[in-house]
Amino acid sequence: MALLQRPEGRRLHPVTPWRRAWAPLAALFAFAAQDPERARQGVESLTAGRLLAVLALLLPAAAAYGFLSWWMTSYTVTETELRIRTGLLFRRVAHIRLDRLQAIDVGRPLLARVVGVAKLKLDVVGTDKKDELAFLGEREAVELRAELLARAAGIAPEAAAEAGEAPARELVRVGTRMLVVSLLLLGSVWGTLAAALAVPALIWWASGSLWPALAVAVPLLSGVWRSGVGRFLTEFDWAVAESPDGIRLDHGLLDRAHATVPPGRVQAVRIVEPWLWRRRGWVRVELDVAAGGNEGGLLLPVATRETARGVLARVLPGLDPAEAAASLAPVPRRARWVVPLWWRGHGHGVTRTVFASRKGLLCRTLSLVPHAKVQSVRLTQGPWERAFGLADVHVDHGANGTVAARLRAVEEARAVVAAQAGRSRTGRRRARPERWLT
Repeated sequence: MALLQRPEGRRLHPVTPWRRAWAPLAALFAFAAQDPERARQGVESLTAGRLLAVLALLLPAAAAYGFLSWWMTSYTVTETELRIRTGLLFRRVAHIRLDRLQAIDVGRPLLARVVGVAKLKLDVVGTDKKDELAFLGEREAVELRAELLARAAGIAPEAAAEAGEAPARELVRVGTRMLVVSLLLLGSVWGTLAAALAVPALIWWASGSLWPALAVAVPLLSGVWRSGVGRFLTEFDWAVAESPDGIRLDHGLLDRAHATVPPGRVQAVRIVEPWLWRRRGWVRVELDVAAGGNEGGLLLPVATRETARGVLARVLPGLDPAEAAASLAPVPRRARWVVPLWWRGHGHGVTRTVFASRKGLLCRTLSLVPHAKVQSVRLTQGPWERAFGLADVHVDHGANGTVAARLRAVEEARAVVAAQAGRSRTGRRRARPERWLT
């Protein structure tokens, strides 16, 4: 049949149909969740014979859907693009230009690692949604990633397949003990845990009913999981390596992820110092990356200041966090009438390479934007700020983000806005190329 004619191109791993067979079952569960009472009545009315009959129809249908969707999926690498053909009833062909690729990440979920397969996630300029190829054999996934990166770098197609994965040099690996201690020293973890224990108990005591308490406890416990155990599972064995195609990040206990931060795509850096980390000299480093970047925008979950400084020097040559911190000037004392408690936490400075802004007292965050990445500069004033002669300077960068220097004197703020345009022009002239492997 022409409807089921298999498209040309390379195939996904034969284990893929089992992954896709869950789609009909997930749709059935979603339908049941919409009307749980009716679903409960339907389940109770089923006899053993009817249940077996339903399973006899449902399981083959799910298996057939998984197989046919795998059958109709293929991918082809040409000289200029990657084509991904999908769709059983509604056909879709994704044309991904190789010169628009930003990053290609390899994901290895727990069950996929057991079977020996992996998936590729593709970041492309101008798109928010990632295309992916799931699943491929682990060796095939690594080889395909290397081939696509080589072609994106301009290597001839006949040589790209033989280029292999670019060599990498490990810069830092976060130890398990350091990660565990850093999570235990976060006030947000203990605060969420205390709320998860106290608030549902109070609601149960006040209402005399268990259900309202459970309705509050579930999201709070979910927050405890995300901020504690979930972060440990995600950030376990975090490794940062340097390669010609960018900074490589490997991490994860159950789901192992392999991400790449492309060269030249980092738009801003945030160095976070929680209060209980400062005596140990620990920081967390986050990134804003244009067109996607690594998942979560995280470079280092925890590291010493010196380690973070060395890694950032490889990500953004010429960036010195210590120099940026030393350039920070405090806000005027009259700012205490605008922000009574936290006004001392704000600061602003400029170095030859970055626009720097700091905020926070208990959890201090230093934000750095390279001058070459600044897209626009704005001055804003609220009515209360105008009354005290203060203004905020907002710097917009290429990752659709903003860094603000708050509570500056109006004269200083106007001077910063006027001077930043010149710094940005100079920074762009001196910027390194953003093309792969250059």
